[in-house]
Amino acid sequence: MKRSEVPVNLTWDLSLIYKSPEEGWKAADELLALGRKVEEEYKGKLKDTKSIVDCLHICEKMSDISGRVNNYFGLDMETDYSDSEKVANANKASSIAIEAFTMTSFVDSEIIEADSAVLEEAIKIGGSVSEKLRKILRAKAHYLNPETEKALTALEEFMDTPYDVYNQAKLSDMRFDDFTVNGKTYPLGYSLFEDEYEYEADTDVRRAAFRHFSDKIKQYENVTATAYNALVRKEKTLANLRGHKDVFDYLLFEEEVERELYDRQIDVIMEKLAPHMRKYAKLLQKIYKLDKMTYADLKLSVDPDFDPRVSIEEAEKYLADSLAVMGEEYVEMIHKAFKERWIDFATNDGKCTGGFCSSPYGVPASFILLSWQSRMADVFTLAHELGHAGHFKECNAAQGCFDTEVATYFVESPSTINELLLTGYLEKTNPDPRFKRWVLGCTVGKTYYHNFVTHLLEAAYQREVYKLIDAGESVQAETHSEIFKDVLTKFWGDTVELTEGAELTWMRQPHYYMGLYSYTYSAGLTISTVMSKRILNEGAPAVEDWKKALRAGSTVNPMQFAKMAGVDISTDKPLLETIEYIGSLIDEMCELTEQLEA
Repeated sequence: MKRSEVPVNLTWDLSLIYKSPEEGWKAADELLALGRKVEEEYKGKLKDTKSIVDCLHICEKMSDISGRVNNYFGLDMETDYSDSEKVANANKASSIAIEAFTMTSFVDSEIIEADSAVLEEAIKIGGSVSEKLRKILRAKAHYLNPETEKALTALEEFMDTPYDVYNQAKLSDMRFDDFTVNGKTYPLGYSLFEDEYEYEADTDVRRAAFRHFSDKIKQYENVTATAYNALVRKEKTLANLRGHKDVFDYLLFEEEVERELYDRQIDVIMEKLAPHMRKYAKLLQKIYKLDKMTYADLKLSVDPDFDPRVSIEEAEKYLADSLAVMGEEYVEMIHKAFKERWIDFATNDGKCTGGFCSSPYGVPASFILLSWQSRMADVFTLAHELGHAGHFKECNAAQGCFDTEVATYFVESPSTINELLLTGYLEKTNPDPRFKRWVLGCTVGKTYYHNFVTHLLEAAYQREVYKLIDAGESVQAETHSEIFKDVLTKFWGDTVELTEGAELTWMRQPHYYMGLYSYTYSAGLTISTVMSKRILNEGAPAVEDWKKALRAGSTVNPMQFAKMAGVDISTDKPLLETIEYIGSLIDEMCELTEQLEA
């Protein structure tokens, strides 16, 4: 459908941010006025405690307004990249924010130059900006002179061009032709393929869709490679300018994550999880009686004839019941999300693929995007995104705007824990072996496959790309495909045939344009796997520990966050425990399959 044809009840309500575009542009004007105020009143004067603290509080307000303005216009664009007015408005909002923050680019550099005693006192009395001050001091060695910082801020809009090019090529320029299988014609599109055909039980249709989809995206491999190459070379340049030892150090620095944690997450999963997932692939091959297991078959449900459709109303009840353990306020939030239209369910031309949740500071709502296909997999997606909403409901209420910018290392923990709680609930509601196998299949095939396999393999590929960039090389389309195919081969061995097009998976992930985001899904799920067991076993006390961690926002680093939740990520124990748990689920599915076929 075109966006204009979508029923309004399937769309989100952005008036929860601003009542009208005019109100949004008025806020943008206020943002610019605050930027001018900071520049006029504080530039060259950040030498005493009061000036530093007062200035940062204005900058904090700017961050708040910018978040709302960019979400209001940016989220509207995400629903239809083919609408030039929406794209223009989003770009205009982004440009205004960059103009405003260019005016304030001197702030961090001047603060760093202030006397140490002044800064220590500012941290003591700064309140909601104290943590911001601590982080400025931590980054002192990597700041450049004020004029250079201003130039970099002014250029930020253009630095985001690679991601804009990627999205425009993917969501606006690609036009998929219909395809025919056994005399029947099927429509094809990016969302249709990723949300529907990858799960299609008919092998001929599924594999044909994969072939036609791959043929189309391959036509865009060079422009996609050029966009991504521009991004990673930009990051390498910034790493060099700021004096980091390599691009990994640069990307991990702000997250306060050691390289050891990053490498461990990739290396351990590549080695230890692979045997379990190969067993899972063989189980799918057996269930579907496939001549061979191909890359196009890996997203199948464990039960081809048991994939119940779920209405939106049923999804709300599943979520409210399964997440009741999180408390009454949490359940109330879930009902509000449906009643107040926080969720964009629509599947329309030009809409962003995948799913996400955005929770602008100071707005009593979150905004969840997905393409609803009436599958249980969509309920898991909603549980995931509502986990983000619940996180920032707690975090935004407890912290100032600056302290809600949490590390990506643990940002996926609150979302994935909801998927695991949904699994636990579904298992208890029906003792039937077939239903139980189906539930376990959703957990392995959706929650763990998505986070511990899909994104982890992308992270392993991405690490190799950055290694080449660190060595001063550029990476072209052919090299990207070679790297990705090598990663897939190492993980799947000879269990899965990597049919032509599998190597192009590197073209499909927007997370590559967000630093080292891909690896953090498995990191977050490692924490949430261990924590979910605590919640299911201990109830309220464990939930309260979890909420305390969520409320901490970015005042804690990943190690501290995990510790608050009772998880020690200084060792590989939680990771190995999670992999063992995934293996046990697959073993149980194999046993249930034998039982059902007996």
